[in-house]
Amino acid sequence: MNSPFHIEEIFPEDEDHAVRLPRRQAGNSPQGLAVTLLADYTLRDLAWLPSAAIVALLTEARVSPTGARAAISRLVRRGVLEGSRQGRHSFYRLSRAAAVDLASGGRWILTATAAAKPWDGRWTLVAFSLPQERGTQRRALRGQLRWLGFAPLYDGLWISPHELTPQDQIRLGQVTGTVTVFRGRPADLDTVTNRRPLDAWDVAAIARHYETFLERWRPLLPQVESGQVSGAEAVRARTEVMDTFRRFPTLDPQLPIQLLPPGWLREPAREVFATVYDGLADAAEQHVRTVVARFGDSGQAGIRAHLTTDILAGTVVPPAAPSALVPG
Repeated sequence: MNSPFHIEEIFPEDEDHAVRLPRRQAGNSPQGLAVTLLADYTLRDLAWLPSAAIVALLTEARVSPTGARAAISRLVRRGVLEGSRQGRHSFYRLSRAAAVDLASGGRWILTATAAAKPWDGRWTLVAFSLPQERGTQRRALRGQLRWLGFAPLYDGLWISPHELTPQDQIRLGQVTGTVTVFRGRPADLDTVTNRRPLDAWDVAAIARHYETFLERWRPLLPQVESGQVSGAEAVRARTEVMDTFRRFPTLDPQLPIQLLPPGWLREPAREVFATVYDGLADAAEQHVRTVVARFGDSGQAGIRAHLTTDILAGTVVPPAAPSALVPG
């Protein structure tokens, strides 16, 4: 059986979805960094940024200029970005469809990593059957289940401690396949071969992910809180902490705390994330504005750093103006 860490996706990549956001992968990919960067500062207004400014900001995040330009081109092909030209200059912004998905995903990231709600001891199970030749549908269904917080207990049986909401049922119903959903408590067979529902997750590996995250970011907190992090360093740190933290809801989708080892690090990791992300917002926004200004002032009015409170409140994405119109 594959480890759940082999599918680290925030958004499913099914063929019927209009926007194909970058697949999760080990490390921070140039496409993932570009999406995070644009979402963090332009989501609310769908602001246009000069391509040269995006490349410059990604270069500061240790992406090569060639890699940055390739990431932009691939995101345009995926429908995540849309472009426009003004004379010899190119501009890009998030497509409205991508922005809607990112706003929803951002809220999900923070709600899924909040303190777990009381649990009634029951599990939701999804059983499905798809022939091997329908590989695309199988991947889409698994991606959707991962998005909803499920993990594979067995190959065709996925499990979650949470009940499916009406919206979850709609999302699951959009994926082709023969699916059965039921909810209940496991019987304790008290045998050597008994596989517990929690065994669908590699709890020890999740704990190591939390430990690694805290080891990386806790030492930065005194500098963040004293205002010592600024400029490119603030943008780079803020982008990286979001791009890393957003993986946790698929790794640990609010697993029942009573089933987990003492001292589970979900809440400490969330607190550290919020301190870094919010604490660097002003400095990072100012630097993004400065970089954009070097390549023309278009889009500066729409550059605003999100805070965790903004994400939780739900970002209202404006209707997209015609792509040919770039603010001058």
